Amino acid sequence: MTKVRHVGVLTAGGDCPGLNAVIRAIVKSAVLDHGIRVTGFLDGFAGLLENRSREVGFDDVSNILNQGGTILGASNRDDPFRVPVPGPEGTLHEDRSDRVLETLERHRIDALITLGGDGTLSIADRLVRKGAPVVGVPKTIDNDLSETDVTFGFDSARAVATEAVDRLHTTAASHHRIMVVEVMGRNAGWIALEAGIAGGGDVILIPEIPFRYGQICEGILSRTRRGRRSSLVVVSEGAKSPDGKTVVQRMVEGSAEPVRLGGIGAVVANELESALPFEVRYVVLGHLQRGGAPTPLDRILGTRFGVAALQAAVDCAWGTMPAVRGERIVRASVKEAVARLKLVDPKGEQVATARSVGVVFGDEAA
Repeated sequence: MTKVRHVGVLTAGGDCPGLNAVIRAIVKSAVLDHGIRVTGFLDGFAGLLENRSREVGFDDVSNILNQGGTILGASNRDDPFRVPVPGPEGTLHEDRSDRVLETLERHRIDALITLGGDGTLSIADRLVRKGAPVVGVPKTIDNDLSETDVTFGFDSARAVATEAVDRLHTTAASHHRIMVVEVMGRNAGWIALEAGIAGGGDVILIPEIPFRYGQICEGILSRTRRGRRSSLVVVSEGAKSPDGKTVVQRMVEGSAEPVRLGGIGAVVANELESALPFEVRYVVLGHLQRGGAPTPLDRILGTRFGVAALQAAVDCAWGTMPAVRGERIVRASVKEAVARLKLVDPKGEQVATARSVGVVFGDEAA
């Protein structure tokens, strides 16, 4: 086993609260426990492709535990296996992953720790197969990575969404309106489901349970017959309309995630207002869910993940990532983590619990 003396770290994909907690833990554990140097590559994989980096020491990570974002910068547009290159016939894509290996060699990096979601970890898996010494750390507010019970960033996003639902209840009740709040999550409904339950949402619409407007309207009218003069609808950005399609805000050519979801909140609000005798307003939380200070849970989980990732690098456990299983941090396979999305089980305990307290999902079971 090669002794690890120099570790690289990068943050790729979308930002989220808790990234700095992980970076801090990696650096402090590296210095205090192992005497290892740490170099941060800037703006995700762009730093490796363009050879942009900075040494990260003890002083650099002081007082960043409670800071949102990432001190290293992030990017979700720089897949080294698919770099856009303008050409006479349009944009082509080239595999420049060899440049990543060259940068690691130039800096004499013995291990690279990549913090990111399914896109970042998929790149990490491919780099491992090319012989790169890579360890992953699972990060996403969507909580859709398999092999771990939870990802850091999710609790902070859930807390923001829950507070928004709490606040919208009072204005909905004051004006006897229906309020629709659109939250993030892409193809997984975890934020909408758990923020909806925690905030007392009356209707929760998630990608895993196709909805019908008639079922939603009947649920709201049933509340009205019980004397409730306002309702709150929590809808995930990836929720499927009755025709089975998601609402796409725009397409971004050249991005690792070209399909940008968004707009379902407005669509649902307009449909409900045309079918019900109520005023309907909608709110899109968007990137509010990514910003700000991490919750205590994400600070703790990020710290645990950072220490565990550094230890995996010391052990040369390439292609692994720290994961939560129950109360324990274990090592999981990056390849397995990105092989499938972790989605809400429509027949699972959380959905059943929500139905038992009167939540409407807009399906036949409503």
